Amino acid sequence: MAAIVETISSPSPTSPTSGGFSLQLDDLDLNPRLLKESAGKESCCIFRVPERFAEVNPEAYKPKVVSIGPYHYGEKHLQMIQEHKPRFLKLFLDKARGKGVEKNVLFKAVMDLKETITSSYSEDLRHISSELVHIMILDGCFILMLLLIESRVIDFDKKEDPIFTIPWILPSIKSDLLFLENQVPFTVLKTLLERSKIDISGDVNRMVYPFFNSSIDIPEKKRLSQTIFEAKHLLDLIRMTFVPTRGSKGKFEDFKLKKDGSPIKSSSEFSMILSATVLYRQRITFSLKRDADSVLDISLKKNRLQIPLLRLDGFISALFLNCVAYEQFYTKGTNDITSYVIFMGCLLKREEDAVLLSDDNRIIENYFGSDNEVSQFFKNICKDVVFDISRSYLRDVFEGVNKYTSTCSLLRLFTSLATNRSHRIVWTSGKANMLELT
Repeated sequence: MAAIVETISSPSPTSPTSGGFSLQLDDLDLNPRLLKESAGKESCCIFRVPERFAEVNPEAYKPKVVSIGPYHYGEKHLQMIQEHKPRFLKLFLDKARGKGVEKNVLFKAVMDLKETITSSYSEDLRHISSELVHIMILDGCFILMLLLIESRVIDFDKKEDPIFTIPWILPSIKSDLLFLENQVPFTVLKTLLERSKIDISGDVNRMVYPFFNSSIDIPEKKRLSQTIFEAKHLLDLIRMTFVPTRGSKGKFEDFKLKKDGSPIKSSSEFSMILSATVLYRQRITFSLKRDADSVLDISLKKNRLQIPLLRLDGFISALFLNCVAYEQFYTKGTNDITSYVIFMGCLLKREEDAVLLSDDNRIIENYFGSDNEVSQFFKNICKDVVFDISRSYLRDVFEGVNKYTSTCSLLRLFTSLATNRSHRIVWTSGKANMLELT
């Protein structure tokens, strides 16, 4: 049977001499590769960061020492750690064999996940599907061995191993493991660990939190509460440790400015807030929230903004950038990190705002750079970000701050008018006379 050819033609004649054209769909590639057609599905969770995001800080998205997953596989500057992965694979297989599990069982388990793996990436990887399974096994076992060794689940002498003894290597690996482009599906890690029968007295999450705890201060109750969370990958798991628990999200207590104590009516319209120094001049005060279960747990009580301590350094800044990029792409999740950085970006518009929150109120511990660099970081991270305040966990705080400042502005206006209303200057016969108004 002859192939059916669809043709799109211009309304004008198709003769070459008339300037018309004829376009045959058979000549077109209908399968996008860089952002495949199925990239909008819930299963797709590992994305390339586009240049419009990366141009602000390109170093924050590209791995420095280790390649995880297919996007940076084979890059020359990552070869040093790549050469250690077979060694870690053998260690993992030896541990599994000690539990009576042969390598073929583990390899088949990952092979069975091929469809899940390919659907997790935004790029079309069908052309490397067989190599992709090899990458998953090598990288998955490398990550698991790092977790097992650092959590002391297995006996391993780290004293002479360069991965653990050379001071800069392990911190660099930890940072690279939380880049959006440098992920493997979390189900790969879970499957390999479960099939290996290595006993860890819990799930993978229980090893992940201590592994990153030296770089990220994760409260104990957060580590315990998030163990049941089904993460998409390591970045997603760590991102969720920042999300405030239900009931503490963006709360604010209404300030009572009416004499009868009745609350101010809520508005359905939302807008951004003013900078920290401007808010301070409008009698909004700032205090360190010491009992917060997350750095995101911001609240407003009357005219007092309570903000948890933020230890800002290179690790956390890169983590925020990658979390925001993830939330911008993975629309089936929440926008909590984006909400936080937008809120802080509103507060930290200028250097003096950073001074107010760091030096004066001790809300920010700055290991990142100058006060100006702190404000510039939050200013830059918000560029090109699509943000819907109505979906934000801080929606009520945004609204509450704006209510307070707008109401205070009206009160100052009314006070000014009332003060000036009691007397008025009237010019008569070339001189001023003060008249009292009743």
